[in-house]
Amino acid sequence: MLLDEIKAQMFQAMKAGDITRKEVLRVAVGEITTDAAREGRKGDDDEARAIVKKLVKSIEETIAQTSDEAQKATLKTEVEVLSQFLPKTLSEDDIVALLAPVAEGVKAAANDGAATGVAMKHIKTTGAAVDGKAVSAAVKRLRS
Repeated sequence: MLLDEIKAQMFQAMKAGDITRKEVLRVAVGEITTDAAREGRKGDDDEARAIVKKLVKSIEETIAQTSDEAQKATLKTEVEVLSQFLPKTLSEDDIVALLAPVAEGVKAAANDGAATGVAMKHIKTTGAAVDGKAVSAAVKRLRS
């Protein structure tokens, strides 16, 4: 289970004296367990991944807003630590290749929104992990 893996890494960081790693993992464990308790269930890996993804997004937004280079470096380290628990997302080029079977449907769509809908429907059937912005860019590339 993902939560157990995060806890194990947190304890390793504690033993190694890696404060940044320990703290970001502690926050992740807290968020995951709080969410599960709030919902009255144990929680599964998908829910844990969603919470980790939310934490990564929040940290990335903070990186964009801060001007302190030392804090940016710490935050980037936190993103790296948490990102290891997320599935690897496909690049824009990989998404374009994945959409080859439905490329005509994407091109024939009335607008970019409809084209993105066609693309996402196909991507969901493959089970691939993708970033919405990368899908949007891939759709625009296919339509141009």
